[in-house]
Amino acid sequence: MIQTIQRPSPNFDARTRAIDLVVLHYTGMQNAEVALARLTDPAPIAGKYPGPWQRTDIDPNTPLARVSAHYVVDEAGAIYALVPETERAWHAGVSSWEGEGDVNARAIGIEIVNGGHDFGLPDFPDTQIDAVIALLKDIFTRWPQLDAARVVGHSDVAPGRKRDPGEKFPWQRLADAGVAEAR
Repeated sequence: MIQTIQRPSPNFDARTRAIDLVVLHYTGMQNAEVALARLTDPAPIAGKYPGPWQRTDIDPNTPLARVSAHYVVDEAGAIYALVPETERAWHAGVSSWEGEGDVNARAIGIEIVNGGHDFGLPDFPDTQIDAVIALLKDIFTRWPQLDAARVVGHSDVAPGRKRDPGEKFPWQRLADAGVAEAR
């Protein structure tokens, strides 16, 4: 079992379906601390999370949607556990896979700290990707129905709406490790 840092999020509810998918995301935020704060905030407001994704004229007290993920992997390879895998984290939004919606109900969500397209789409450090690979292998030991074919990107389940983890994400490294399919 891998080592994780506990950073519980209150933003989850009960699963309504069996787990059969893993969705990889980039955080699209300035750094790990901002992303972790946002993913664990029970009452987020626009003024706490400014960035290029918001209108410049938005009232800073505007409530934002509550979001979460099961895990966050930072640039140095530290893995944060936010929501138990047995619960439904709120990471995929409006999404579908294989013709079925509510991906959150059936997926484990992994947020990978990276500024994404709004921050120049930085490269993913090798140490971070090594940690993602280790995390996926660990998840596979608990959920035998999951395998490389069941690991997708946010852009796969929400095409046209999401672009993460982005074109720089090293899918081939994950495929070589047996935890995702090559793209």
